[in-house]
Amino acid sequence: MTRFFISGNEAFAHGIRLARPEVISAYPITPQTIVVERLSEMVGSGVLNSEFIHVESEHSALSCVIGASATGVRTFTATSSQGLLYMAECLPYAAGGRFPIVMMNANRSTALPWNIYGDQRDSLSQLDCGWIQVYAQDAQESLDLALMSYRISENCDVSTPFMINLDGFHLTHTYEPVDIPDQDQADAFLPEYSTENRIDFDNPKNLCFSAGPEYNTIFKIGEHIGIQNSRKEILETEESFAKLFGRRYTGLIEKYLCEDAEFVIITLGSISGLCKNVTESMRKKGIRAGVIRIRYMRPFPHKEISVAVSGAKSVCVLEKDISFGYAGTVFINVCAALHNEGVCVPTLNRIGGLGGKDITENDIQKIFLDMVEGKKDIAFIGVEGVNI
Repeated sequence: MTRFFISGNEAFAHGIRLARPEVISAYPITPQTIVVERLSEMVGSGVLNSEFIHVESEHSALSCVIGASATGVRTFTATSSQGLLYMAECLPYAAGGRFPIVMMNANRSTALPWNIYGDQRDSLSQLDCGWIQVYAQDAQESLDLALMSYRISENCDVSTPFMINLDGFHLTHTYEPVDIPDQDQADAFLPEYSTENRIDFDNPKNLCFSAGPEYNTIFKIGEHIGIQNSRKEILETEESFAKLFGRRYTGLIEKYLCEDAEFVIITLGSISGLCKNVTESMRKKGIRAGVIRIRYMRPFPHKEISVAVSGAKSVCVLEKDISFGYAGTVFINVCAALHNEGVCVPTLNRIGGLGGKDITENDIQKIFLDMVEGKKDIAFIGVEGVNI
């Protein structure tokens, strides 16, 4: 294990290097480009033995690794924003084919207006495509998720593609100290990939086939069960990771000062760190504040969230996303979970960070004060007088 001062993108590239993908497809788009640039350098220098394919578009990037995965090899690609949307046709192909492709998405605003800065509308718009979705908080977690993602997605009971989301610029371009495992440690943690779901001339089978009304539902149920099975594999993988590397993660959610919390912010991604800092300052003022960081949006942690906020007086979902015409996508998922689990707690939704707009310490303090005042509305932060 060696410590380096590197960016989130560079940390993630090292995590992929340690996983030894045999095929990498690449097409540049800000702010993810540094990931595939670093991987190309690793392949060029011989540090990583992989087939590096520079394709002509994001649609081709995902199509390329779908084809490679169908031959039974470990694969990787990366994208962001409009690139992810350009891939949208291919996303359900990968999920329906049960190909455990790993893809990094640098969260970035979607057009129009054109904007290269970070929010989470790109990935959250693709929640229903059948991929596991996780959101990293910092560079170390980015590297660790790159390594753990393969072990989770390649489990034969899961066999599901895996999207790892890093907040554009706030995480992809921020430099932090990061512990990089040795290759021997990574090899001990992540076994070589082996699957029967591949082209095999000795045992031919039908891949990427058609299924009419009589059988189509059966295959969709299979996809759903695969993601549901990842709940168990995520916990087991994190336990094995902690024993080998000494860093422990917390499953589908992370709770911070929630044991006696009356007012809880639920959020995801890198803004969680600032929320935790503000939570500490609110407690010094006598407000029992807490934070839940959603790590995995799929599978969705409906029971974990419901249990964690069952004693709260108010819950606010803070997110960098809006489902136009209603509310934030994360808020909609949280409200459905609380309703289905029978948890009755006032909820409010704060939408911020769109197009990279800063969410400040004062913004988060005001969210806690809004909960204390008993507000139950849906509103943009940093824009006065505009409610939904």
